[in-house]
Amino acid sequence: MENGALSNIVVLDLTRVVAGPYCTAVLADLGAEVIKIEIPGKGDDSRSYGPFVNGESLYYANLNRNKHGVTLNMKVEKGKEIFRELVKKADVVVENYRPGVMDKLGLGYDNLKEVNPRIVYAAVSGFGSYGAYHKRPGYDIISQAMGGLMSISGPEGGSPTRAGNAMGDILGGLNLTIGILAALNARQMTGKGQRVDVSLVDSVVSSLETCTQRYFATNEPPKLQGNRYGHLSPYDSFKSKDGMFVIGCGNQKLFSLLCLKALNRPDLLENPMYLTNDLRCQNHKTLKAEIEKWSENLTSEEAVDVISAAGVPAAPILNLKDISENRHIAFDREMFVTVEHPIIGKMRVNGNPIKLLDAMPRIKSCAPLLGQHTEEIFGKFLGMSAEEINRCREQGIL
Repeated sequence: MENGALSNIVVLDLTRVVAGPYCTAVLADLGAEVIKIEIPGKGDDSRSYGPFVNGESLYYANLNRNKHGVTLNMKVEKGKEIFRELVKKADVVVENYRPGVMDKLGLGYDNLKEVNPRIVYAAVSGFGSYGAYHKRPGYDIISQAMGGLMSISGPEGGSPTRAGNAMGDILGGLNLTIGILAALNARQMTGKGQRVDVSLVDSVVSSLETCTQRYFATNEPPKLQGNRYGHLSPYDSFKSKDGMFVIGCGNQKLFSLLCLKALNRPDLLENPMYLTNDLRCQNHKTLKAEIEKWSENLTSEEAVDVISAAGVPAAPILNLKDISENRHIAFDREMFVTVEHPIIGKMRVNGNPIKLLDAMPRIKSCAPLLGQHTEEIFGKFLGMSAEEINRCREQGIL
């Protein structure tokens, strides 16, 4: 599949900032023709977010690669008319406005399904399109706070902490992608499109996995515990001579290998405090101290090499410099791809984590300049002439 697994899909992308653009970037990498529709003269909010190179936002450029860019004023009737004509030719509409905004414009799902019954209408918002809070605005930090992620993130005895990236937005974008693909498959069976409704808060709550079960079992909300995982031990970060590294012992066999082949401490296996995983979780502080008696004499790299050689999962804690230079991550797995931007120049964008081995995702083009493909797209899909496009520009429609 030279053109990608989704090369038969046309997506109209009305999204801004992170969650929506992340979703449509994934679809574009997988071959969909994504047409990013922006406000004339302004564009996506993230065009004004740093860092900047030559006045262009790297923030925007990373999340909008592989897309065609057009401008359209959808608050005026002619702009709405043009959008409806595009919908007739499209498979998916994606938006992340506050719920109700598109309906007020007369361009919500109930309106658009009359134009194209096969359209998949996908929306991501802070709280979803229904429910007591559905009218509230939402950004990533809101989802991490209300979705529970901050309540379990942070040092033991410390304060609730936001994840260092926009995890709520990314989770929302991934769930939106999954919903779109599911709706497209359902359309194969029914011949009809449908709405996909994703909430950032729901996405974060769903990601809490066994934390919820700990609460339901004990009626006590999980406490902050740093890098430790409450259900397994040793499963934490540990000090070394030059920093820190992590160990992940997921079962009794791995703990045995750690003690016998890495730490050379068979006595730990016989210690009544560490006989089972549950006991090790209860006595995690003393077990951590025993492991660090060994690891504090080694560099992180040395400790990880010894533990890995024993067959136990372990890893250094990499920073962005380390990751961007790592052979496996950056190059073998292509998690950073170089593209040529007409203003920024050469830049590295984040790669796609979904590897379809018979239809690999490809990042072929940089993010569009504002309105860069307006003539090309409106000519191709709507048959508009250059003169007509120029008249619409003069009238503030494009």
